[in-house]
Amino acid sequence: MRVIILAAGQGTRLRPFTNDRPKCLVELNGRPLLHRQLEVLRAAGLTEIALVGGYRADRLEGQGVEVLHNPHFATTNMVSTLFCAQDWMVDGEDLLIAYGDIVYEPSVLDSLLATDAPLAVSVDREWRRYWEIRMENPLSDAETLKLNSDNCITELGKKPTSYSEVQGQYMGLIKVKGNCVKAFRQAWHNLDRTVLRDGKDFDNMYMTTFLQHLIDTGWTARAAFTENGWLEVDTVEDLNQYHGLHLSGRLSTFIQLRD
Repeated sequence: MRVIILAAGQGTRLRPFTNDRPKCLVELNGRPLLHRQLEVLRAAGLTEIALVGGYRADRLEGQGVEVLHNPHFATTNMVSTLFCAQDWMVDGEDLLIAYGDIVYEPSVLDSLLATDAPLAVSVDREWRRYWEIRMENPLSDAETLKLNSDNCITELGKKPTSYSEVQGQYMGLIKVKGNCVKAFRQAWHNLDRTVLRDGKDFDNMYMTTFLQHLIDTGWTARAAFTENGWLEVDTVEDLNQYHGLHLSGRLSTFIQLRD
């Protein structure tokens, strides 16, 4: 299996912590997010890992992984960053894609690795409990995630009108089955670059938009479930909240972090 960690963004909502480093090197409880993620990946035997950097990519050197680059990081989004690593994607080898601003327990990764489907997507079923510590109105920030009776995703990334449309939280952790990697790349190449999707141009397409396109064109995207066990560090408020929860002993009710 090959791993691609997306770490090109500028992390403007995490300033001043990102003034001199990419988002993935911001520290949570004294350790960079990236180091926490790499520890879990390597413990599972995953060692072929590439980082796609952009903003302050110089800081990514020396992490013991391949460093690739999105030279247009300031004007593009996640999907464009991912396909800057298309040469790292090997036909026949499973591909794990992870956002650089998340941390997760080994159990979250184990669930994803055990899910057999062309696309496997980590989904937090207890998302609302977690979102309630981050914001007053979880639904205002949530996106739809709808599942069929086989726990396959039929819709994600839209604006929900009720909690019933959010059957879990997309986490930014995806696995592409090895025999589908070639088709995965081809699906991106075949997209009409002149079309706006979810209000975004081709270079700034959301990852959920691309996943929805795959689902709409016949791909099976099966949920790999977890009940919390992960964190997203998106803003200074997130970071302050987690540090406060850690000091009070409550963070461990959401995730077990190693010191």
